[in-house]
Amino acid sequence: MAMALLDQIRSIFDGDPGVRKVADDPVLSAELLMLFRMILADGSVSESEMVAFRRICKDAFGIAETSIDAVIEYLNEFGYETNGSQAIALFRDLDVERRKLLARHMAEIAKADSKLAESEVRLLRRTLDLLDISPVDVVKPEE
Repeated sequence: MAMALLDQIRSIFDGDPGVRKVADDPVLSAELLMLFRMILADGSVSESEMVAFRRICKDAFGIAETSIDAVIEYLNEFGYETNGSQAIALFRDLDVERRKLLARHMAEIAKADSKLAESEVRLLRRTLDLLDISPVDVVKPEE
C-alpha cells in the first residue's frame, strides 16, 4: 500500500513511468509506433486491435495498464517526428529474434479484428522486407 502511494507521488513529480520508459528507449518508441501504424493501416481503429496493442504493451514491454493511455498520448504527440522508415532503421541492427518479435506483434494486431485488409498486408510485407525477415518466421511459433 505504501509503495503504491509512493509510486503515485513519484508519478506526479516525475511524469508517468510508462511514458518515461518509452521516451527513454528509442527502439521501444519505434516499435510502438510501428504497431500503431498497423492499427491505422486499414483506415479504422477497432476495439480488438486496441486490446491486442494494450496486451502487447503490458506483456511484452512491461508497461503498466495504468500507463498505456498516457503512452498512446505520448506517441500521438511525438510520433509525427518519426516516419515508418526511420522507425524500421532502428531495427536493422538488432538481433534477428527482436526483429521477428516486431513482425509477430504487427501480424497479431493486423489479425486482431479478424479481417486482414490489403493495406495491412502491404505494410507487413514491406516491413518484413526491410527487416530481412521471412514471412515463415512470423507464423512459426516461438521456440
